[in-house]
This record gives sequence, C-alpha cells and structure tokens, in this order.
Amino acid sequence: MPRRNSAFSLWSVFDLAKKAEKLKTLQKEVEAPDFWNDSNNAKKVMQTVTRLQNEQISWQEFEKHLNDLLELAEMDDESFLAELEKETDALEKDLDKRAFRAMLSGKYDAEDALLAIHAGAGGTDSQDWAEMLQRMYLRWAERRGFDVEILDLTVGEEAGIKSTTISISGDYAFGYLRSEKGTHRLVRLSPFDAAHRRHTSFALVEVLPQISDDIDIELNANDIRVDVYKSSGAGGQSVQKNSTAVRMTHIPTGIVVTCQNERSQLQNRENALKVLKARLVEMKEAEQKEELDDLRGEYTKAEWGSQIRSYVLHPYQLVKDHRTDFEMGNAQAVLDGDLDGFMEAYLRQGKV
Repeated sequence: MPRRNSAFSLWSVFDLAKKAEKLKTLQKEVEAPDFWNDSNNAKKVMQTVTRLQNEQISWQEFEKHLNDLLELAEMDDESFLAELEKETDALEKDLDKRAFRAMLSGKYDAEDALLAIHAGAGGTDSQDWAEMLQRMYLRWAERRGFDVEILDLTVGEEAGIKSTTISISGDYAFGYLRSEKGTHRLVRLSPFDAAHRRHTSFALVEVLPQISDDIDIELNANDIRVDVYKSSGAGGQSVQKNSTAVRMTHIPTGIVVTCQNERSQLQNRENALKVLKARLVEMKEAEQKEELDDLRGEYTKAEWGSQIRSYVLHPYQLVKDHRTDFEMGNAQAVLDGDLDGFMEAYLRQGKV
C-alpha cells in the first residue's frame, strides 16, 4: 500500500486545486444579481458548475475510500488481507479511470458534441449502414445518460438514411466522441442483394464541439443566406404544411448546414446556427494547424483505403480500429453501443 503522503500527491497531478478555484469563481458569478439576464450563458455556466461539483464530490469520496484503506493496511491484521486486496484492486481500477479522464484536457473536450453521419460509397447498403451507425451512437449516449437530439435527418429512397446531424450533451461528450471522426467500413451479406452476396459499405462520421457563447467566432449576419423549405419524410413526402426546415449558407466559406427536425422554424434556425458556428471554429482550428484535410471530415472520401475502423459481420465477426489495432470479436455488442474500449485505446495512444 502507498504511504499517506504519496497518495495525496495525486491531488496535484489531477489539478484539483485549480478546478476547485474555478468552481469558486463560477459560484460567485452565479450569485450575481444579473446572472440570469443572459439565459444561454447562465445555462452553460450552471452546466460547468454542476460538472465541477460532481467531480469534487467524487474526489472527496475517493479520498475517504483511500483513507479507510490506508487505516486498514496500517492495522497489519492478516484477517483483513483478503478484504484489503479486494479493496486495493477496486481503488486501482477507480484511479485508472480517473487517469483516463485526465487525458480529456483538449481545448473543447469538456464541451457537448455535434455528430454527423453521411452515407458513402455503396448505395442502399451504405445508407442502411449510416442508420446502423446512428443507432450505435444513440445507444452509446444512452448508456452514459447523455441528452440526445436529432437536428437534421435525410432518409434514403429505399432504406436507411443519407445523412443525420445529432446533438449529444453530457460531460466530456466531445472529448470521447472525437475518436470516432473518420470513415467507418462495414462488411456483411447484403440484405438488399437478391443473391445475398457479401457487400462492403462506407459511412463518414464527423464530430464537432458545440461552441459556447464565450468562444470568439466572427459571424456577420450579412454573410449568411437563409433558405426555408418544407421538411420531408421517407420517399420525399412532405411532413409539414409550413416551411419550417432551414438551410443556412455561410457565403464567404461556402459552408452549408440544414436543420429540419423541429416543428418550429425558429428552433431550426437556432440549431442550424449552432452547427454553422461549430463548422467555422473547426475550419479556423484546421487552418491554424495546417491540417485542413485531416480535420475536416467532409473532405475525406468515404471509400476504400481511408477507413479508421472496420466492422466485419461475414465471414466472421470482428470490429477493428486501424489506428490503434484495438479489436472486439463481439460485433453486435459494438453496434449496440459498446464503444468505450475503442475510445480509450485511441485517447491512450495520444491521438489529438
């Protein structure tokens, strides 16, 4: 067992003092009489306060557990040996998870995420694959208790979806999901092939941070063209009598975003603006790092040779990440949202 002094040195490693100071500062901000005048900013601040409070409580519980374990070890009683080993293993696993969380220290890692999926080469099979990926990420978010909202959805002519944009809100949502950006490849016996032959399908996944209001991003209203149209359902049939869907074009960059899932045009406008800001920040970051092709997923062709991960359902079952070599033989579990192993392997390898 570690000595008490060396154990508490962990507190400095995880920057707990700095986080406690940030929490105090935000709590003072919350107490200001005009705090709720800006409801959007207030909501963001309260989310951060809640996250920091939960983290503080979690570390206090960890400290108590550690103290109890150290006292048990200092008793030097062999009758407690089995319990001591069990509790030590549990504490080590807990610490390992905390060490992993400490790796989520990127500029936007603590932010909520916008996840977009686009069907690639492969026709109906790829559109079906895009819908399978949407289900997979919704299941993953559900496991974590994250809030999910589908902002935009374009269905396929025969099956599946052509594209979707999803808002995923929760602690470090972007930090976890940034490992998913890239082309995902599926190999299976096609349910759309009368001969039931093996097909390979591709879909592109984009992941963007949801941008807080305090992040500097220049956006001139004169640079934005907004078009409204009727939302459509499967087969192109109208599901709205009024024009509530929104297409927003940023004229200087040519970036186009659409949102049509809300019944309110105003809500679709707000969601479209949210996505547009995220894309502009992504472009700005890419230009600063001179890695535009790597960071902007829409410029990566969803086809052979560019995949980050392969999902093989036939002639055997295997999901393998080609960046980390992490793999799982239970493909169905992965498609049901068991993605943490892939995300952790990516982050531990130091990919940013």
